[in-house]
Amino acid sequence: MIEKLASTDLPSPHLRLKQCRHGVMLYNIRDQYVGGSLDRYGEFAELEAQLFSGLIKPGMLVVEVGANIGAHTVHLAKLVGENGGVVAIEPQRVIFQMLCANLALNGIENTDAKCLAVGATAGEITVPRVDYRGDNDFGGIALGSDDGDVVEMITLDNLLLPACHMIKIDVEGMEKPVLDGARQTIARFRPYLYVEDDRLDKHAELIATLFDLEYRLWWHLPWLFNPGNFAGNSENIFPNITSFNLICLPRESAPDEIEGGVEVKSVTDPHPLAR
Repeated sequence: MIEKLASTDLPSPHLRLKQCRHGVMLYNIRDQYVGGSLDRYGEFAELEAQLFSGLIKPGMLVVEVGANIGAHTVHLAKLVGENGGVVAIEPQRVIFQMLCANLALNGIENTDAKCLAVGATAGEITVPRVDYRGDNDFGGIALGSDDGDVVEMITLDNLLLPACHMIKIDVEGMEKPVLDGARQTIARFRPYLYVEDDRLDKHAELIATLFDLEYRLWWHLPWLFNPGNFAGNSENIFPNITSFNLICLPRESAPDEIEGGVEVKSVTDPHPLAR
């Protein structure tokens, strides 16, 4: 029944409900990347999801900062299982509502979803007002504009987590503040870190922060299009589009190398976008 639902079956024509690779997903067809991928391919950033499958084990606790509508959250929740947990944080109210819908649709009970922002200090920050019925990249909305809706901002250390095995950070330029507000958590639990790094003007400072936290870093540059996608769709609507992420492992336990990964050894190492 779910596979047969079309946009006209939902109250809003920009929303669709579909069986995707990792579960039933409610998404916005006006969304350039997340919604567009789910609509055409039945998955989003699956090459990232495959990496998580190799890192995450049952019983772990994962923190996802910038969870969006839960395209990865549902998968992470299934990976950690009933004895694990996910803390999924998303500051955009409408996107957060879709995140909660997707958790409910898939019967996910091990995930704590929070409509908050995360930074270096607790306080407040502005979330820009967005027309969710128009075309946009709703996963690329940066916080801190002069006009918008005020949302509470916390630090990850504020959460006083009982454990932490991985922190995934996708926050449109606020990666360093998120890490600065998680220093106690990182020092205590030494989790894997998976951090987006696609801002050239913030790259060196972010690398310096991760080195200061005593981590080794490797580039993970997965293509957005997966030829083996769930829908079996061979049309690539994202040619030459890759994500720029860092796999970060505690220096004291990191392997000598990661297969297929290029290690970042210095703050002065060039960003792939600058090569």
